[in-house]
Amino acid sequence: MSDVIALVFDFDDTLAPDSTSGFLNEIGVDVEDFWSRKVDPLLFEQDWDPVPAFLYQMIELSRSGKHGAITLDRLEDWGRRLPLHSGVESLFQRLRVQVERDHPQIRLEFYLISSGIGDVLRNTSIAHEFTDIWASEFIYDGEGGIEFPKRVVSFTDKTRYLFHIQKGIVGASSRNKPFEVNRKIPSERLRVPFEQMIFVGDGYTDIPCFSLIRRSGGVAFGVWDPRHRHKRSRAWGFIQEGRVSNLNQARYDDEAELYQWLEEAVESLAGRIALKNRTYRG
Repeated sequence: MSDVIALVFDFDDTLAPDSTSGFLNEIGVDVEDFWSRKVDPLLFEQDWDPVPAFLYQMIELSRSGKHGAITLDRLEDWGRRLPLHSGVESLFQRLRVQVERDHPQIRLEFYLISSGIGDVLRNTSIAHEFTDIWASEFIYDGEGGIEFPKRVVSFTDKTRYLFHIQKGIVGASSRNKPFEVNRKIPSERLRVPFEQMIFVGDGYTDIPCFSLIRRSGGVAFGVWDPRHRHKRSRAWGFIQEGRVSNLNQARYDDEAELYQWLEEAVESLAGRIALKNRTYRG
C-alpha cells in the first residue's frame, strides 16, 4: 500500500497574491487596464482560453518595448522578491514535523500546479519545498524576450499533473517524456492514489482538480485572499456546488483556520493509510 500523502497547491491567490499582476505592476504596467482592455476582449469577443490570452498579451507587451522586454532575468528576479501569504514560509516544515511525530511511516510530499509563469514560481523562496512544480512556460527569443508559450496550464490541463503525481512521474527523471503520463499502471502500483491527495486552490482553473480529487475520495480546500473580498463570492460558489470540502481565507499561520483544517486532513489521511496497511498485512 502507498504510504505517501500528496498536498497539492495552486499558487496565485492561494499561496501568494497574483504573481503575474504583481510582476506587471513592478514593471510599470497599468494592471487593471491590462486585464480589462487587453485580456478580457480576447476572452469575451474572440473566444480565447484565459491562460493563452494573458500569455499572448504579455508577449505583445514585451515586443512593444513600452516597459522593456520581458526577459528571463526579470521574471526570475520578480520570483525571488514575490511576497507570500501569511504563514506560507513555515507551512511545509510545520506539517512535516506533525507527520514525522505522529506517523513516521508516512511520507508527506508537496506539489505545485499553477497557470502562472514557471520561471517566476521556481525562483520563489518556497520553490525548494515542492517535489515538483508545473506551470505555464515561455520560450525566449535571441534578445532574451518572451517569444511563445512552451506550455499552457489551464483548467483540465491541471488534472494531467495530478495523474503525474498519482503514477509517480515526477522530478527530473520525468522530463522529456510527454506521453509517459498515459501509460497504464495497475491500481495496486499507483504511487499516490487520488484518495491520498489534498488539493488547495482558489480559482476557476482549479475546478477540474477540485472535482477529480473529491470524487476520488481525497480532500479539496477552497481559499480566498482576504485582500480581495470580491473574490469571496466566487469561492463561496465552490461550496454551494459541492466542489470543495471547506472554504477559508488564504492564511497559514498556526492559529489560522485553514492551517488547522490542513493539519486535520493530513492526520485523517495518515490514519486511514495506517489502518489500510495493517489490514493489508493481515
